[in-house]
Amino acid sequence: MRRTRGFSMERKKAIWGWIFVLPSLIFFSAFSFYPIINAFYESFYNRNLLSLRPPRFVGWDNYTYLFRSRDFWLSVQNTAIFTLGTFVPLVVVSLILAVCIMSVSRFRRFFQLSLYAPAVLSSVVAALIWLLIFDPRGLANQGMNALLGTTGVNYKWLSDTNMLRLSTIIVYFWKYVGYFTVLFVAGIGAIPHTLNEAALIDGANRWQLFWRITFPLLKPTTLLVSVMTMIQCLKTFSTQYLFTSAGAPTRPINVITLSIYNTAIKDYRIGRATAMSILLFIVMFVFTWLQLRISRTEEVTFM
Repeated sequence: MRRTRGFSMERKKAIWGWIFVLPSLIFFSAFSFYPIINAFYESFYNRNLLSLRPPRFVGWDNYTYLFRSRDFWLSVQNTAIFTLGTFVPLVVVSLILAVCIMSVSRFRRFFQLSLYAPAVLSSVVAALIWLLIFDPRGLANQGMNALLGTTGVNYKWLSDTNMLRLSTIIVYFWKYVGYFTVLFVAGIGAIPHTLNEAALIDGANRWQLFWRITFPLLKPTTLLVSVMTMIQCLKTFSTQYLFTSAGAPTRPINVITLSIYNTAIKDYRIGRATAMSILLFIVMFVFTWLQLRISRTEEVTFM
């Protein structure tokens, strides 16, 4: 009788668990899983938005065209440059800022709020703010002239190839460094103070304390920040779109997402654009899987 009652209770818990989870499953199926499946289906067809003709099945032609397209590989190159230029500084600087914030006792909340403030802004607003800063008469040129001791020099933030790429990286770094800093602060705050106190008693200095205790125990937070940063960098769009709309050259910052938009909305080639979306999804999935695979070791505990 006890086994029967126990089995019945576990079954009721499982049923109620599925009932509570079901709305989320329906939501994700409708707005996440179905669009992915439909995009994969559409990538095998040639569909024109302005044509009333039914889509024509072309098989793998959209994919073979992309692999032969110089514009597509240029967008891959631009995305790789932007991701590498943004990913490493974001992870490293946010970790350093988090350690610095946790090392002070006063104004800790103020520093966190100050750094987190840009993350509250939408990507469009952030890009518009920096468009004004990167204007030839804006604060960026004034600051560079004051720093380098020059007068009236235009550093071409929105026209030179390298400076334009650097500008998009700066915008993204400014917007998200505070967000990831707060995540690291939360991770450091979860580490028991007794471990640090015991290490200090044993004669460890601050540098040894960080590398031997704090950094190893921050592994789950570092993994979370790394995955989120990689995904954010690979799917960047708003900054590049607004910069090109303001007159900046498209070629240096034509990332994959911007190329997808231009292919679908301006060229009306939905099938080719969805094929690019599927390839981007595969790249994001592979990079996330690799990060999880490389970082998977024994579970981190505080015991």
